[in-house]
Order: sequence, then structure tokens, then C-alpha cells
Amino acid sequence: MWWNRKHPKPEPAPDAPEAVAAAAAATPVNRNAYLLMALGGGTLAVIGLAQIASIVAPVFLALILTICAQPIRVALERRGVPRGIATGAVIVALIALVVVFGYAVAIALSQFAELLPQFAPEIHAWLASLGGWLASIGVDSTEISAVLGSFDAGQVVQVVWGLVGGAVGLTTTFVIIFTMLLLMPMDASLLPAVLGKIEPHRPLLVRSLRGYASNVRRYMVVTTALGVAQGVINWVVLELLGVPGAFIWGLLSFICSFIPNVGYFIAIIPPIIFGALTGGWPTVIAVIVLYGIVNAGVQSIVQPRVVGNAVALSQSITFFSVLFWAIVLGPTGAILAIPLTLLVRGMLVDTNPRMPWVRPLLGDLDETKATLSASDAARKAERRTRKAGPSALTETAVPGDDAKSD
Repeated sequence: MWWNRKHPKPEPAPDAPEAVAAAAAATPVNRNAYLLMALGGGTLAVIGLAQIASIVAPVFLALILTICAQPIRVALERRGVPRGIATGAVIVALIALVVVFGYAVAIALSQFAELLPQFAPEIHAWLASLGGWLASIGVDSTEISAVLGSFDAGQVVQVVWGLVGGAVGLTTTFVIIFTMLLLMPMDASLLPAVLGKIEPHRPLLVRSLRGYASNVRRYMVVTTALGVAQGVINWVVLELLGVPGAFIWGLLSFICSFIPNVGYFIAIIPPIIFGALTGGWPTVIAVIVLYGIVNAGVQSIVQPRVVGNAVALSQSITFFSVLFWAIVLGPTGAILAIPLTLLVRGMLVDTNPRMPWVRPLLGDLDETKATLSASDAARKAERRTRKAGPSALTETAVPGDDAKSD
């Protein structure tokens, strides 16, 4: 039987002294020292970025928005619109986008500030039942009482407003964002000519910059469109389910759609809590099913097909990049984790002619998938041949014998 067949073990590949010698000759003598210096330099760079995160985060956000708005300029200039008017249109569009989004966030926060005190008794009762369950499984009752006694809905509202004020409410942040949105589109109007001058001398650099802009634009535009659809669907369904603050949770779902792997779990927690307070377990189950279907459909099926190879990063690196940039640059870093990681890859890998071999390790697996598909097809063909047995070999050999006899 097939399970008793002994498959021959693959013979070890013969040594290739020439290849080993060539690799040894190409390896620097002080390789370990270079690695340690690179790690030290990278650590200092990360610490420096964290110290000036209040400047780097809004500047990079303005850069990403400018890159995404570049097609507006291209479309207008193709129709004969002067460069200055096209630049003005880009600036107006970007500022209008920021103002509309800021207004929506302000409305959501004001609704949240009114909503939370209304459900303070229900939240206290829910926390009390949770404390009873924790006490039943052996958690110290004094610690539970301390936690329950310290909860105050008004304090939660103040904490939320404080966090928002510290993140985006500072005048400096607004000044940086709006100033960069005025200056970057002006500089972007001259960028094609500048890249054309640089390309004869640094073709790989120019190609990497263009590829980065194209990939980031595709990722951000597609994620924004799908995030809007996801947020609107969640908003409407939560309204139908009677979950309080449906608009707030829909907006939260839109914002969290930019945070890969983690955003789904952040966005689903508040609707579950308020759904449990108003409708009980049936509403909780409905919310979990809704978010699961919408998230799976958008982020697992639609988005990868539309984005394609624009984000050639593995799932592990994507998840790590969210955690890393959230620590370095705060909430903005978590939202812009993918563009930031693509920028680092572009500077260290894409612009270095000696580093293309690193891309498959980072997640660029087109050639690897093609190789695996060919290997799987060969294995399937081999299994079919084994199952058919020697009779299939005989039948395939008969026509050749007849041809020889003729």
C-alpha cells in the first residue's frame, strides 16, 4: 500500500567550494562590527524620532495626504488647467478633507460626552456582575471593590477629552498640518521635473520614490474608500440594532480600518459594551457577527484583491509595525504604520542595488508563490501517477510501441 512505500531520502547537495569561496570573499571582515553599529544607529534614530514625535507625525500625515491628492493635479493639468490653479485645487481639497474629518470627530466626541453619563448606572451594575464573577473564580474581593469604587463616568469623559486635546488639540499640531498642506502641494508641482533631472544619475532612487508614492496612494485611497463603506455599514446596522452612539462607533470603525490586525478588536469593544447594556446577549452576538462579516469581507477579501502587491509586507511584519510605530509616534504612528514601514523599506532595501534578496523575507512573495504553485502541481501529478500504478505506465507506453512497429 501507499503508506508502506519507502520514499528515497534526498541526497545532500554536493559542496560548492567556488560558491562558498565567493561568498566568503564578498563578506566584509568586520561584518559583526557593522551590524552592531547599524543596530546602535537605528536605536538612536528611533529614540530621536520618539522625542520629536509631535513634529514628525503631523508632517508625515501631511506628506501622505499630499501624495494621495496628487492625481487631482495630474487630471487638471491634462485638461489644460494652469499649474497654479491645479495646485490651488489640491490645497483646497486637502484642507476641506481635514476640516470635514475634524468636524466629524468633534461631533462624535460631544455625543460620547453626553452618552457615557446616561449609562453610568448600567455600567456600574455590569461592573458589579463582572466583579461577582471574578470573585467566584478566586480573584481577591478587595481588589475588585477598589476597581469598582474608582470608576466614575465623568472622569472617563475628562480622560478622553484630555487624550484628544493632547493628541490633536494643540495649536502647534494644527499649525504644522495646515502649513505643510499649503507648502507640500506647491513643492509637488515641481517634483516631476526634479525627478527627471535626477533620474539619469540615480535611476534606482527615482524608481523607488515613484514606486513608493504609487503604492502608498493605492493603499491609502483603497483603505479610505473601504473604511468609509465599512463605517457606514456598521453605523446603519448599529442604528437598526438600537445600540447607543452608533455614529461614534461607525466613525471609530473607519479610523481603525487604517490599523491592520489590531483595529478590528479596538473598534468592536465599545459597541459590544453598549449593546450588552441595552439589548443583552442577542445584541452582543449580532454585533460580533456583523463586525466579523464586514471585517472579513473588506480586509480579507476585497482589500487584498484591490491593493494587490502595493503592500508587499508579511503579516508578522505588518503587526509588528503597528506596535512599533504606535510606541514611537503615538496613535498617528499606528494609523500610518504601513506607509512608514514602506518608507523605511524603500530607504534601506529598494534604493540599494545589493539588497533585492531581502524583499522576499519582508513579504514580496510573488516569485515564491509561483514556485510553490509549480511544486504543488508537480507533487499532484506524481501522486496521480503513483495511484494509477504500473498499468498507466504500460498504457502510455503502448502507443509508442505501436508506432515503432509501424
